[in-house]
Amino acid sequence: METNAKKPKSKPQITENPTEEAALKRLEHDLIKEDGIVPATKGRHAIHCLTVIGTIEGHSIAPDAQKTTKYEHVIPQLVDIEEDPEVEGLLVILNTVGGDVEAGLALAELIAGVSKPSATLVLGGGHSIGIPLAVATDCSFIVPSATMLAHPVRMSGTVIGAKQTYDYFKQMQDRIAGFVASHCHVSEERMTEMMMNTQMLTKDLGTILVGKQAVSEGIIDAVGGISDAFAKLYQLIGENS
Repeated sequence: METNAKKPKSKPQITENPTEEAALKRLEHDLIKEDGIVPATKGRHAIHCLTVIGTIEGHSIAPDAQKTTKYEHVIPQLVDIEEDPEVEGLLVILNTVGGDVEAGLALAELIAGVSKPSATLVLGGGHSIGIPLAVATDCSFIVPSATMLAHPVRMSGTVIGAKQTYDYFKQMQDRIAGFVASHCHVSEERMTEMMMNTQMLTKDLGTILVGKQAVSEGIIDAVGGISDAFAKLYQLIGENS
């Protein structure tokens, strides 16, 4: 006996717009290629990766031959990270020789003000004004081979030989040392002492710290790599959720 049982209807397949998907992939590729921006990782949590490389460019344009991080490009990213509900954390990857003091300190203050969990990974170098950037996040890591150079503030262009110039330099150095001390475990006095060290460099003042030395001085939290930074971010996101 034959039955007229109806075959179950197959569910309609929802297909994404291939044109829109391709455009998004091209945009993401261009962001990574041109600016080193990863809008949001596709792992367990959405982490925005911000890279700070080369010279930090501020009010003056750096020479063409230099790799730069332009602070006017970084500021909108930090605003977007804070406002975007889909972004759960921030990873700052740092390999910088330093640069514009005002711009670097401004970026460090913005990073410190981000309410979402954040971490820094120092690769290669985190020199000069890169130190405030390295300590501005909730936790910081440095790879064993990376270095950090603490040195006094420098100024290019015309310098007036007057007491007021010295006072201005000292005030700026105090701002840097104060910010660093307030965001890590080194004292302001020790930070200033390292900046003014005359025993290490032959043609300059300052102190070079390699990997675990930055940790032992209390500037960086731990020696580690990218997996350690992600693990800590996941932990902080879990604690906040």
